[in-house]
Amino acid sequence: MAGLAYKGVKNILERRNKETQRGYWDIMWSRPDQHKKSRFDTCSMQATRFRVIEQTEDQIEVSFSSTWRVSHGENLVPLNIDRRFIILRGVSGFYSYSIFEHEEGWPALNIDEARIAFKLDKDMFRYMAISDKRQRIMPTATDRKRGHELSYREAVLLSNSTSNPRLKGEVDDKYQYSSDNKDSHVHGWISNRPHVGFWVITPSDEFRAAGPVKPDLTSHAGPTSLAVFFSDHYAGANYGIRLRDGQPWKKVFGPVFVYVNSDSGNNHTTLWEDAKRKMSEETEKWPYDFPKSKDYPHANERGTIRGRLLVRDRYIERDLMPAKSAYVGLARPGDVGSWQDDYEGYQFWTKTDETGYFTIRGVRPDTYNLYAWVPGIIGDFKHKNEVIVRKGNEIHIGEIIYDPPRNGPTIWEIGIPDRTASEFFIPDPAPGLMNKLYINNEKFRQYGLWDRYTDLYPNKDLIYTVGESDYRKDWFFAHVTRKINKKNYTGTTWQIQFDVRKVITTASYTLRIALASANFAEIQVRVNNPPARRPLFSTGRIGKDNAVARHGIHGRYYLYGVSLPGFQLQNGRNIIYLRQSRGLTPFVGVMYDYIRLEGPPDEDYY
Repeated sequence: MAGLAYKGVKNILERRNKETQRGYWDIMWSRPDQHKKSRFDTCSMQATRFRVIEQTEDQIEVSFSSTWRVSHGENLVPLNIDRRFIILRGVSGFYSYSIFEHEEGWPALNIDEARIAFKLDKDMFRYMAISDKRQRIMPTATDRKRGHELSYREAVLLSNSTSNPRLKGEVDDKYQYSSDNKDSHVHGWISNRPHVGFWVITPSDEFRAAGPVKPDLTSHAGPTSLAVFFSDHYAGANYGIRLRDGQPWKKVFGPVFVYVNSDSGNNHTTLWEDAKRKMSEETEKWPYDFPKSKDYPHANERGTIRGRLLVRDRYIERDLMPAKSAYVGLARPGDVGSWQDDYEGYQFWTKTDETGYFTIRGVRPDTYNLYAWVPGIIGDFKHKNEVIVRKGNEIHIGEIIYDPPRNGPTIWEIGIPDRTASEFFIPDPAPGLMNKLYINNEKFRQYGLWDRYTDLYPNKDLIYTVGESDYRKDWFFAHVTRKINKKNYTGTTWQIQFDVRKVITTASYTLRIALASANFAEIQVRVNNPPARRPLFSTGRIGKDNAVARHGIHGRYYLYGVSLPGFQLQNGRNIIYLRQSRGLTPFVGVMYDYIRLEGPPDEDYY
């Protein structure tokens, strides 16, 4: 897109950029047979064919497409790509979607990222809005160039801000503005004069990857706005689309809606509230009835599934419990929790009501597994039967029961099982590394918090005493490395101290460890014997989500159950040692979601 005109403004995109760098689709891809790094590619998105799909008084839909051939060689991505743009009469904006197709027998392909990027006029757009609480005047690209690069190039200390002297001394990093998919349905920018808003609205998450709580980029300094369909940010080690052995694949990304609004005032809240209203309208209209691609089924060509989710954990409640506010979704068939790594298929998610009932509408015809997870309950649910959705049908799945991992009654627990580390202690940033937007709001988004662990524990590691410590104050939100000097970091060992009475030495106890994030980390578990050469349990090296460096409070979820032989415990004081054994960088580590020690099975609860 070279330009976007609106109400007398000839172009709200950045006219000083090349025409190919104003509004564009891009992908990150590689050919595994070439053993090369992924390439950032906009050239493969260039069209070789133009078609008018629909042209009436009320709608225009156009197609820009390209077809891959073996003769194109190794420098073009082996995909057929059809990009569509739609304009509707009376609608202040446009829609865009794309169909990616990898035909049977084509070369193996990795796709790590797909998105639409918009580069807006630098002189017009200075105010960015991500949510009700995340709005601010942003630094310019020039401010960032004049600043001081921190631990990585995305993070800059604004040391010489000419656009706004009040920004001097703040940190700017695009990852500070990431959001979960479920919270990222509208974001954008506002211009003062004229008072114009530019908004990226994503009306559905069905075409985005890795489920509703996958974080990703939104808008950031530039000014830049993104519609991210999938990426490796905050993802697991198995992220991305991996097509092998001539596998055929096709997926529709979008439509997303680019909305432009304005008024004669200067109150930015007015434009933001209007953008939220428009987002709600677009969400209610999904699935749209106007896209003309045969690969995009309309509402009457989709299905619905209804049911009720209950939880059975007799150590909490003898009766079945309704799964309140649980996330229930349909995704490609796979293992328990595999939806976190699913990038190739579509996903359809909803939340249950207070009594556990749910309805998932607008589901594309296909075969799925039904997955779920429940706030306050550990683990993942997967329904035993596959769900086959057909055109126009409604499936009543009835009552389904989730039996979460549990071997015995709770002896003690640390945290809240909600797949985040938000309940734990989050420190203030180091002096001089502040982003004022997050002083009293989502403090985990501040830069450099990984080094605050060393500031708080310069010589000895964290010790948590059950019954005395408070995880909100005494459990650091991330189990990271300790800084030895400017270039060296070492692993750290945390202790959980607790008392047990009447240990049953012939029985087994269970330690549940739920992780909200992991990045090239290894957690080793030892009990009452820290010098033991071999740990009782090790996760091995896990994770690649880099959530600590990218100011997240969660990434990919992991759950481990560790069997503790009773003879390793003792009456009175015991210590569990959690060692994060990997060092090297400040970004190696995990975030705990929840830890629980269970006693042996107890029939009194049945």
